[in-house]
Amino acid sequence: MASIQVRVLKEPDFTGSFNIRDIGALLSGKDMIQELHRHSYYFVLALERGHGEHSIDFVSYPVGDYSIYFMRPGQVHKLVLKNGCSGFLMEFTGDFYAPMEKAARQVLRSVSGRNFCPLDAARSKKLLDTLSNIFEEYTSKQERYLDVIRSSLDIFFIELLRQCKSQKDFSDGGSEHYQELLEAFQELLAQQVVEHKTVAYYADRLHITPYQLNAVTKATLGKTCSGVIIDHIILEARRYLLATSSQVNQVAGHLGYEDVSYFIRFFKKHTGYSPETFRRKFA
Repeated sequence: MASIQVRVLKEPDFTGSFNIRDIGALLSGKDMIQELHRHSYYFVLALERGHGEHSIDFVSYPVGDYSIYFMRPGQVHKLVLKNGCSGFLMEFTGDFYAPMEKAARQVLRSVSGRNFCPLDAARSKKLLDTLSNIFEEYTSKQERYLDVIRSSLDIFFIELLRQCKSQKDFSDGGSEHYQELLEAFQELLAQQVVEHKTVAYYADRLHITPYQLNAVTKATLGKTCSGVIIDHIILEARRYLLATSSQVNQVAGHLGYEDVSYFIRFFKKHTGYSPETFRRKFA
């Protein structure tokens, strides 16, 4: 089965775990154009000056000054950066940055769940300075530089969370506990939706009842839990239909559907299009 192009980090001196680049040097006086592809790692694009186009999971975001884009492993995106952009592009695997403390893991889960965060120009300096320090550590490679980078990532993610939370739309509803449960649910869903598609399964994994999980998704997203599961399946189907040449039966199999006819009816019910019609219209 054809699959979405997956990019992996390839750094000969660092086993592909971490990378940070200066945007100006990366562009070198030219535009950068990346067609739709998927990453196997975390991707952070922090722009001080920005102009171009960026879509993540088929949602278009403005590319402008003082903006941060954060992608989790498995997401797909298209990116155009015009010459003159400045900032940093940072990529790392879950193995490289895997904090032991629950609070730090929660911070990463929270910030990586938001694909786009426009920054306040005055406050953005703190984030960009932290990235500049990480870049210096990475390029100079002095004693225990990896430890310094990981510690700096702790600081960067906490500050990014603060700046995102200062925006009204970061968490529109529900308590902080609800938000934590939602993020844990979404993480499980991304990992296990091929094998498990029931509300009861995820509620059990989170040690709550299906009623409680529904309360969480309704309060935070305004959707039922089953609706969130359906949305995720449809998103993954769209990823495969638009980013690969896989046949519909192969896409169905990838998503855990043995009955292709059922998958076609399911997809059409929730998008208004058959898979093939959807591909022809939007590819």
